[in-house]
Amino acid sequence: MGCMRAIVCLILPPLAVLDRGCGTVIIVTALTILGYVPGVIAALVLNYMAEN
Repeated sequence: MGCMRAIVCLILPPLAVLDRGCGTVIIVTALTILGYVPGVIAALVLNYMAEN
């Protein structure tokens, strides 16, 4: 995961997972609405797992 992707995960989590599919965007958006921190964590984990 690149530095810019990590920064986007911190600022706008749903935007960071936009290329992962519709279901992933919906899940991260829901988590971001429920609480900002869970959305950020989900976006970081999903982007990290996609790289490996």
